[in-house]
Amino acid sequence: MAESGENPKDYSRRSSSSSSSSTTSIHVTALDGIVNVNSLFTIAVFVGLSLTTPGQHSLENPNACDAGIDVAKKLLVFEVVSFSFFLFSSLVAQGLKLAINLLNSKDVDEAFRAHINLKVLRWGMMGSAFGSVMGCVFLMLSIIDVIQIRLGMLSCGSKSAVHAVTALVVLVSSALLVYVSTAIYAFSR
Repeated sequence: MAESGENPKDYSRRSSSSSSSSTTSIHVTALDGIVNVNSLFTIAVFVGLSLTTPGQHSLENPNACDAGIDVAKKLLVFEVVSFSFFLFSSLVAQGLKLAINLLNSKDVDEAFRAHINLKVLRWGMMGSAFGSVMGCVFLMLSIIDVIQIRLGMLSCGSKSAVHAVTALVVLVSSALLVYVSTAIYAFSR
């Protein structure tokens, strides 16, 4: 409510300014979160690569359950694609943060208010979220290959491998479903 003697336009501008600054702050925080999570997943990519060596025998007794070179090749491809999506997502998020921060620095009187095109921001954040989701999908596929290399092929019926893959697929798919539905809800508002 405008104070007595205050021009209603000044109140509206002040109210809009505080709303815009909190929105900008929320966007920067969300982009920070995406970059931080992508960094953790990128570490997982390199850990997955370091755990596999050519000619490695699985922990299952029969040698017939050992993964072949084709599984190791798929693992490498999935790891590289996963890394590429995480890098894409992080670079888009960092670019958006940079744009917001540079726009904020132009207006000295309103240091926390950025005049940004919300459509560009939404599309950028959606692209960054898409990159994170696709990175997770390919990371999950690469982890399935790591499991097959270390615990035996799924086609051999290795109980340990089947249990590990089942838990991985159920939990990661559920988390991605929550993430995607939340992002869609947030972007549709």
